Amino acid sequence: MSHSPAPANPSPPYGKHSRNRLLGRGSWREARYVTDLLRTETVGGAILLGAAVAALLWANSPWRDGYATLRDTVVGPHALHLDLSLGTWAADGLLAVFFLVAGIELKREFVAGDLSDRRKAALPIAAAVSGVALPAILFVVTATLMSRGDSGSELGGILRGWAIPTATDIAFALAVLAVIATHLPSALRSFLLTLAVVDDLIAITIIALFYTDSVNLLWLLAAVVPLAAWRLLLKRKITNPFLLAVPALLAWGFVHASGIHATVAGVLLGLLVPVSREVEDDPERHSFAERLEHKLRPFSAGFAVPVFAFFAAGVTVVGGGFGSALRDAAAVGIVVGLVVGKAVGVLGGTWAVARFTRAELDEDLAWTDVFGLSLLAGVGFTVSLLVGELAFGNNSERDDHVKLAVLCGSVIAALLATVVLRLRNRHYRLVEARETADLDRDGVPDVYQSER
Repeated sequence: MSHSPAPANPSPPYGKHSRNRLLGRGSWREARYVTDLLRTETVGGAILLGAAVAALLWANSPWRDGYATLRDTVVGPHALHLDLSLGTWAADGLLAVFFLVAGIELKREFVAGDLSDRRKAALPIAAAVSGVALPAILFVVTATLMSRGDSGSELGGILRGWAIPTATDIAFALAVLAVIATHLPSALRSFLLTLAVVDDLIAITIIALFYTDSVNLLWLLAAVVPLAAWRLLLKRKITNPFLLAVPALLAWGFVHASGIHATVAGVLLGLLVPVSREVEDDPERHSFAERLEHKLRPFSAGFAVPVFAFFAAGVTVVGGGFGSALRDAAAVGIVVGLVVGKAVGVLGGTWAVARFTRAELDEDLAWTDVFGLSLLAGVGFTVSLLVGELAFGNNSERDDHVKLAVLCGSVIAALLATVVLRLRNRHYRLVEARETADLDRDGVPDVYQSER
């Protein structure tokens, strides 16, 4: 799930070289932003991976009962219906911070970023939509073919997981990218980041619409009050974290009580953060939304998401668990969706934009690069595990199969992406070395000078 867009920058729709170029070079500010963001997300991805591995090791050790006991420990006030297990607190509470950051990213993108220009937005939107639709279709087809002979109710239960392979985990993806393709052009990295933002928006919509059993309208209407208070405080430049925490927590609690997944509250709070296009476009200024995002991102990437991963990834493989997952139609559908669906969907969406707009890929890039990124988009984790819990029930047998399938599919996608992107990494290392060597006194490569 997730992810961060490239910053707002006034640039031609398809790059500076041509009106009909896809994935052209962005601005120098964008290149620096992407580089800085990669550092944060890469560290977060490494911590996330470490948390997942720790959970797997503990859950398959002789002390696995201790892991289950910790995950299922219930804390919180019963009177407020907040007596939740630690695993649920991580999924409903900590992930709300992750979605708050995603909401701010969405707001910045739609107001001042690539998604504010419909011509520039066509590429990441088409790629993201295709990269969501095809995995879902392949999941349904695979599960249906493997479930021939099963009852309609059994098949219907399996198909509740159709949305699991649709999400991309940008933290994991960027961590892989940082290792295997350190010299990939910033335009491609920006494309992956912006695509992930649209992917997150679709995932949030799916959770709200398809994984909400019932809605209490009174609690949902009550959430409007703290949301309005949050917006008012920010409009008046009141940024005291203790004051902001009050409406934020109330909004989260009311949305949770309404029956809608509580992480939606994080998205709503993020979308209410004020964003000024004028400030976002000024390379010498840092907007309030940008500063707030930078303050929240380390907590989200370094703590909230890894803790969720720790409680979500602890599936027991020993004792036949892996073999059982291989026979589960839902698990096989997830792997097919992540590995094949994401790659073909993202690549196909990108190709469709090029085909129907008569645009050409930027002359510095190759379709091999796009194929490699499309494979990398199959690295799913955070949102995929969350949807799996919502679809099949936390700690159920099928939920364990889902976790294994998400992990296996993500690893396969990462390995395939490694093979493809490493073929291009040496080429871009040589290109970057030539450009970096050609610096003016201000430290900006000459290739970016026309944009200053």
